[in-house]
Amino acid sequence: MSGYISIHADNKDTVRISAKRFEQSPYLACYDNPQMVCGVYAGRLYPMFYGDSPTEKYWVLRRKAAIYDVPERPVEVSGPDVVPFLEKVFARNVSTLKEGRGRYAIACTPQGGVFMDGLLFKLAENRFWYVQPDGALESWLIAHSEGFDITVSDPKSRVLQIQGPASLEVMRDASNGDIDENMGYFHAGFFDLGGQELYVSRTGWTGELGYEVYSQGNKTDHPRLWDHLMVAGEPHGMEFSGSGSMEIRRIEAGILDNITDMDRSMTPFQAGLASFIDMDKGDFVGCEALADADRRTLLYGIKCKDVTPTMNSAVLKADQPVGRVTAGAWSPYLNTAIGYVRFNVPGDWAGQRLSLRSSDGETYVCQILNLPFYDPEKKIARGVDKTIP
Repeated sequence: MSGYISIHADNKDTVRISAKRFEQSPYLACYDNPQMVCGVYAGRLYPMFYGDSPTEKYWVLRRKAAIYDVPERPVEVSGPDVVPFLEKVFARNVSTLKEGRGRYAIACTPQGGVFMDGLLFKLAENRFWYVQPDGALESWLIAHSEGFDITVSDPKSRVLQIQGPASLEVMRDASNGDIDENMGYFHAGFFDLGGQELYVSRTGWTGELGYEVYSQGNKTDHPRLWDHLMVAGEPHGMEFSGSGSMEIRRIEAGILDNITDMDRSMTPFQAGLASFIDMDKGDFVGCEALADADRRTLLYGIKCKDVTPTMNSAVLKADQPVGRVTAGAWSPYLNTAIGYVRFNVPGDWAGQRLSLRSSDGETYVCQILNLPFYDPEKKIARGVDKTIP
């Protein structure tokens, strides 16, 4: 059994779609091939699969470095009132965010549900970028902007992720030594990469040590940047990867996908994200609803030896459905199938042995665990744990 089998099957379940209304990647020509399968996310096409093995690329990610062309979309918010505005629309404290730093921030609905999650960066005084996943963030921000002197704009930035234990060496070489071990976790800034100024953050979506490179719209020569990064990465074994290896690793790391693993019907508390909600910071959208909300989580990890969990598969207790799977993959490191399960009601689910009804109609024994599956202190991503599997 392998993640390749499950993910490869998904990549064959495709339909042809016009790219007219979706944004093609400016890096596409750098890696395109006849086997390419793209997904649509945040209005952008991105490479899910190009004939690679997610399991093989997973080990490249874990042992060396992988480069990903990812679709998340930075949105710029600027102006004299930007800080009080962002304090209103996000449940995270914004006023304490320093220039050159990033912070994970959640936007809630007035009912306390998760509308959007992403990374908030302070690029300069009164200038922020919020790196959003899928969803109508710009419309949401504009709808809440009455009375604030702010501007919401699209910097047309495309994002590359360079992830893995060798990513530091790759970025050090790519920046002529300007990016080094002194760049802390969730720190960011503008750097010269091969003669072009790019915004770089020490973040990622894999639970590994890693960096994200943000282009500057039409100012960036994207193919030239790609070639520069690939030359810097070659001595360190860096390879391009489709999103399959990232999907495996993000599930291991307990990283959630908005809309898939959590949505507007779920509060941040139910998603296990209470530590990212600053209830004492003052009023924000959803604050009143969250004040009286149940603090118990509904989202847990699931581990199965005999079958890979697939989205919407039922989890049973005494033959009765008690939850559903939101994501699943085969973990090469743990040598077992893993995933997330969203329970219908809160409870002491961790440690229980339940049943998973697979797509073949059979039921399989599974174990419920707290998230993440390992490295809860993010020592790998912080660069503290340099042990390579």
